[in-house]
Amino acid sequence: MQKYSVNQHQISNILSWVQTGAIAVPEIQRPFVWEKTKIRDLVDSLYNGYPVGYIIIWQNPSARLRDGREALGKKILIDGQQRITSLNAAILGNPIIDKDYKEISVRISFNPQTEEFRTRTAVAEPEWIEDIAELMRDDAGYFDVIDNYLGRNPKADKKKVQNSIQQLVGIRSKQIGLIELDATLDIETVTEIFIRINSQGVPLSQADFVMSKVAAYGDLGVNIRKTIDYFCHLARSPHVYKSIIENDKEFAATEHMSRIAWLRRERDDIYDPDYKDLVRTVTLNEFERGSIADLVSLLSGRDFETKTYKHEIAVDSFKRLDKGVSSFVNETNFKRFAMIMKSAGYIDRELMTAQNALNFAYGIFLKLREMGHKGHTIERYVRRWFVMSMLTARHSGSFETTFEADIKRIKSVGIKEHLLGIEEGTMGEDFWTFQLVQELEKSSTRNPFINAFFAAQVYNNEKGFLSKDIKVRDMIEQAGDIHHIFPRKYLIKHGFEKNQYNQIANYAQAQTEINIAILNKEPKAYMAEVTDQIKSGKLRYGNIDTESTLKNNLRQNAVPELIFTATYKDYEDFLEQRRKLMAKKIEKYYKRL
Repeated sequence: MQKYSVNQHQISNILSWVQTGAIAVPEIQRPFVWEKTKIRDLVDSLYNGYPVGYIIIWQNPSARLRDGREALGKKILIDGQQRITSLNAAILGNPIIDKDYKEISVRISFNPQTEEFRTRTAVAEPEWIEDIAELMRDDAGYFDVIDNYLGRNPKADKKKVQNSIQQLVGIRSKQIGLIELDATLDIETVTEIFIRINSQGVPLSQADFVMSKVAAYGDLGVNIRKTIDYFCHLARSPHVYKSIIENDKEFAATEHMSRIAWLRRERDDIYDPDYKDLVRTVTLNEFERGSIADLVSLLSGRDFETKTYKHEIAVDSFKRLDKGVSSFVNETNFKRFAMIMKSAGYIDRELMTAQNALNFAYGIFLKLREMGHKGHTIERYVRRWFVMSMLTARHSGSFETTFEADIKRIKSVGIKEHLLGIEEGTMGEDFWTFQLVQELEKSSTRNPFINAFFAAQVYNNEKGFLSKDIKVRDMIEQAGDIHHIFPRKYLIKHGFEKNQYNQIANYAQAQTEINIAILNKEPKAYMAEVTDQIKSGKLRYGNIDTESTLKNNLRQNAVPELIFTATYKDYEDFLEQRRKLMAKKIEKYYKRL
C-alpha cells in the first residue's frame, strides 16, 4: 500500500498554506542558513523553468493536536524549509532571521532587459526593478510598473520588457512538486523516504522530526521550540540575546523566555549543547527512553501497546516535554552540572571528546535530582559515570539501547548498585592492567585516554612537565603546549614515522618556555641539564631546584626514570613503561572520584 502521494501545486498556493498555518514551517523562527545569492538563484531557476526539487510534508495523526477540527489540515514541512523561507522573502517580501537572530529583509532585483537577477544594492539603477516582491503582490499595479520602467528607460524594447515582467509575475503560478507522507508512517520510514527523494541525500536526524512536531503544536509547541532553539544559540553566543528580545517581543514576554534569560551573562563553554543534544537528554531523563524516535511517536499520541494514536497521550507528552526542557535549561541545574564536570578535572571543552557521554551524564544528573539524591551523592556518581563512559566507550555503538537500559536500571536498583555492576563487569583488574595500557598505544591528542590522564593531573592539582610552579590546570586553561617528551624532530631525524613520534605516551603538558629550551635535544641530554641546574642553581627548566622536586614532577607526569639515560634507541621501552604508569595514574584517579 502506497504511503505517500506526489502532486504539483502552484507556488502561490503553497505560500498561502504557509501563511494560514495549514503547513507548519518549523524553521520560520530559526536562523536562515542560505546565502542571499542562493535566494537569487532559486528565483532565477523558477523564472527559467528549471527544477527546484520537491517539498516534503508529513500529515500529523489527528489525535496529536489539541483541536481535533484543526488536525485534518495540519501538516508539517519536513524538507524545503530554506526554499519556503526564500520564497517568503523574495516573493512576499517577508523578513528573515539571520544567524544573530536579527530580522533582516532580503530584496531581489530584476533587469527586464537582460533577464538577470541580483540581490538589491544600495545604489538605485534605472534599468533594474529594485524589489520583485512589490511586483508580485496580488494588488500590484502590473501595467503601472511597466509604464514606470519604460519611463525610466525610454530606449528599452517595450515588448521585451512586457514579456520579461509577465514571465516574472508568472513565477507565482509555477508549480512545485509536493510529496505528502501518510500520518501512519513511522519515523524510520519517513527518514528513509526523505533520504531517497532528497537530491543531496542529506539525512534528517530524529531530533529534526521532534522539532518539526513541536513547531506544529500551537502556542505551547512554538514556545517549546523557541526555548530549545534560543537556549542552544545563546549557550554559544550570549550576545544575540538583545536581538532575540527585540525581534521576538511576543516570546520575550513569556515565562519560557525568562527560563533562559540567564544565558545572556553566561560565558562558560564546558557544555554547549545543540538542539539534538537537548532533545536526546530530555528524551532520556523525562521519558526514560533512549530512542528519540519514541519521543516522536509519543508526541504524535502513539499508544505503544495498542499501536493506535490517542489524543490524551499527545497532550501528556507535550506537557512532559515542556517540563523536561524546563529542567534542562534551568540555570541552577546547568551550572551545577558544569561545576561537577570541572571538579572531575574536565576543565576545558577540548578534553571532552564524546558529546553523547556528556549528554548522558547530564541526563543522569537530572534524574538523580528528580529522585531526591543529596548533592554529594549526585556529584560523586555523575563524575564517576562520565569518566567510566569515556574510558569504556559506553556512549558509542548501539548507545540508544544501552542508555535506555541504564536509566531504567538506575531508577530500579539505584545508581550505586548499577554503576558497581558495570565496573565489576567491564573495569576489573584486566581492564586497568592490560586493556587501558593497550588503549594508550595510540597517536592522537583527540583521544579520551590522554584526556583522562590530563583530567587526572588537574584533579590531583599536579604540575606540568619539568615545572615547579605551573600546574597542568593553568596550562590547559591558557592553551599551553602539549609537548613531545622525545622531541618530534629528534625522532624524525632517527627514522621514526608520524604514528610513532605522536604516540600518546610521548605527550605531556609543558610550559612553552620549557618546550623551547628542550628544542630538539634527546632526553638524556636535556635531563642532564636539569640535573646540572639543581647542582649549580642556574635555573633553566621550570625553576626545578631540588632532586626531590624533580622526582616528584616525573611521578606526577608518569615519566619513568629511564628518561635520564634515554636516547632514540630506548624510545619503545620508554613508551611501554610510561603507558603502564599512565594507566596506573588514571586508575587511582578514577577510584578516588
